[in-house]
Amino acid sequence: MRVLQLHNQYQQAGGEDVVVRAERELLGSHGHEVDLLEADNAEIVGFSGKVKAALGTIYSPAAKARVAARIAAFQPDLVHVHNFFPLLSPSVYYACREARVPVVQTLHNYRLICPNALLLRSGRPCEECVGKSVPWPGLLHACYRGSRAGSAAVAAMIGVHRQMGTWMNAVDVFIAATNFSRDKLIEGGLPAEKVAVKPNFVPDPGSAGDGRGGFALFVGRLSQEKGIATLLSAWERTNCAIPLKLAGDGPLAGKVARRAVGGRIQYFGVQPRGEILELMRKAAFLVFPSIGYEGLPMVIVEAFSSGLPVVAAGHGSMASLVVNGRTGLHFRPGDAGDLAAKIEWVVANPAEMVRMRREARAEYLAKYTPKRNYQMLMEIYDRVTGRKVATPVTHHAGIATR
Repeated sequence: MRVLQLHNQYQQAGGEDVVVRAERELLGSHGHEVDLLEADNAEIVGFSGKVKAALGTIYSPAAKARVAARIAAFQPDLVHVHNFFPLLSPSVYYACREARVPVVQTLHNYRLICPNALLLRSGRPCEECVGKSVPWPGLLHACYRGSRAGSAAVAAMIGVHRQMGTWMNAVDVFIAATNFSRDKLIEGGLPAEKVAVKPNFVPDPGSAGDGRGGFALFVGRLSQEKGIATLLSAWERTNCAIPLKLAGDGPLAGKVARRAVGGRIQYFGVQPRGEILELMRKAAFLVFPSIGYEGLPMVIVEAFSSGLPVVAAGHGSMASLVVNGRTGLHFRPGDAGDLAAKIEWVVANPAEMVRMRREARAEYLAKYTPKRNYQMLMEIYDRVTGRKVATPVTHHAGIATR
């Protein structure tokens, strides 16, 4: 199969870029030809560049022409869009439609129903724009980077293409990473029959760790929306002596470093993937206290691959990814006291944690391996191209229906 990937990179590389590269390598390893057309937000320079990008966010004729030319040259069987925002724009769907090439769109966030793409505002989940034909609350609150002008451009993009029927008619299949994301996107107006669920994947580290390091672990961005304040407060409230190790960077790194001096909290900064996996093999559990709903936090998938249970905020995607009492525990989002209580339960129940380690590893093997992901991706591709897929699949893959 010949697959053309489209992706708009952000100025700061993130998880989406990793997923695009991983899927490209996965497809290539199975003999498919993959071409990648990228735009890069680093191209947005100065005031004039920002104005041009804002004007093109709704519909970019230049991006449409660029994609049309690549389709003509590469002759793909399908186009897989990962991110069109802001430089490519939804115009790329129309280039595909005019060339009669089917389109798959992975939704890494909530951009099609929320101007800031996170369903998060002022440090708490926000759904004011969900289901509105035009997401005017996002403009009112300047949700896109604190800018009303920028928020207006994004809100206009969402509203215009909803009225044009773009999401309904110009995309063959949307891919959501979790059941929660799928439900929220449908609630926001996407057609249910077109939204599939396919998580991302990570390479198999080979075996589960033993957790004998006797510490809790946080890995991620050190920022308000990740629940860092809740995490630090919970550790001050616990009566148990288990240390907390944090790896990552972000605007709250200085605060974390100061709290880590001479106490049970240890801060390691940014670490390479190999070091993170080693920490996961030794940790007793991972803590994921995010205030936001999240998409599919790859750190949870990494934890499961190492057989590491997760104590997570019990809402959003985390509530469906982490099965309470089986692959980890839930606590009330933003509630440091409840998180502290769950930490003390974990320390007091080592036998249960051994069982959860086995369940976490089993969850990874069932849902998040490269092999399983390839099967699910091929079923989705088969649906939009009409081709017969030789790879066996199970009933969990492909289009989710109700």
